[in-house]
Amino acid sequence: MEHQHIISVLVQNRFGVLARVAGLFSGRGFNIDSLSVGETQEPSISRMTIVSSGDDQVMEQINKQLNKLIDVLRVTDFTDTDHVERELVLIKVSTEKKPRSEVLPIVDIFRAKIVDLQPTTLTVEMTGSQDKIEAIIELLRPFGVKEIVRSGRIAIARG
Repeated sequence: MEHQHIISVLVQNRFGVLARVAGLFSGRGFNIDSLSVGETQEPSISRMTIVSSGDDQVMEQINKQLNKLIDVLRVTDFTDTDHVERELVLIKVSTEKKPRSEVLPIVDIFRAKIVDLQPTTLTVEMTGSQDKIEAIIELLRPFGVKEIVRSGRIAIARG
């Protein structure tokens, strides 16, 4: 059965590791829906959080192949694991069609923040689940969304 998988890959923080990991997905014809990479509490180790849609059996094979890469320390598929996930979004909204005061209640309801204010735009920052991000984007569309930047999902196991 095909569905989204959230895969955490702990790797040595070295040149070329990202290309080899991404190559496993592209080599099997799978698109990476989102990819986030950053150092962990140990500067020599990075965590890649990869979101990809695919058949469970093929994703299991990709996980096994990832574990065989020399710079990969650990692979965790959060799909069936209790975890917390978040995404960051920046949304640039036009304030030319409607007054900016109409955006404020939406920002407040979603516990978002206005991080930039210009004469004809404002930029909203929000962190939350994928569903919450989608919901605020849809509510801001009538104002005229000029630009959206999303980080992609990151995840961590509970406990």
